[in-house]
Amino acid sequence: MVDLPKKKVGIVACSGEELPEGTITRLAALRVLEQLRPEETVTICLPLFLAGGEGDRAFARFYPTIAVDGCELRCAARGTEMYSGKPAASIVVTDLVEQHGLERPQGARHLNDAGMKAVTLTANKVLDLVDELLEKKWSRRTGELIELEAIPVGQVAGPQEPVEVPCSCNTGIPVRKVMVDGQQVTLVALPLIFERFRETGKQPSDGIARELLDTVKIYNPVPSGAEETYTEMLLREYAAYCSEKEPAA
Repeated sequence: MVDLPKKKVGIVACSGEELPEGTITRLAALRVLEQLRPEETVTICLPLFLAGGEGDRAFARFYPTIAVDGCELRCAARGTEMYSGKPAASIVVTDLVEQHGLERPQGARHLNDAGMKAVTLTANKVLDLVDELLEKKWSRRTGELIELEAIPVGQVAGPQEPVEVPCSCNTGIPVRKVMVDGQQVTLVALPLIFERFRETGKQPSDGIARELLDTVKIYNPVPSGAEETYTEMLLREYAAYCSEKEPAA
């Protein structure tokens, strides 16, 4: 087992600016991230995520995420599911406002009193879900809660260089892009796995093939029937990694 960051919860907030509900999602997320649970949460930048940010996408596969959407379009939840997997929980501000009988929020940049009440309501809902998710078991292999039904949530909607794409949100997870049968695949935590194997003196040989594959499978899905191909690729990539780390003569 490699030393990976402690379990955290990612928060993916709606980036819509034309509606007050979009402002509410961002303010609520910031309140949780900066004031209520700064050590247990990270923000996932939705525009970067949708544009192909590998670090953010890897984080959303590796850790549970909460999608906080402003309206029924659920852009954050749908984007997360499209590129990384279904979020562990989903919140829709318009639903919360209706359920709690609040007035319709007004103001895109400067919220009225109803809007600020909605910020508090949304932040508290996110906070409750963060605390619940931190108590639940998260499968790094499948990218979902092992007991998802127990959580009361809203509507859930050649060798390569190691690639790590952190944004200002600091959600980068180490990944490495590799080629498998002519297709590029991004493997989560592969640089850390290689680092741990190298530190413990394991040489790139058939003797470590099974152990290497099994370790990779903890954090990444390996298609049925592709284990042999993945094993060959991993040994090749690990040999390249070890060569990269060798001091220059």
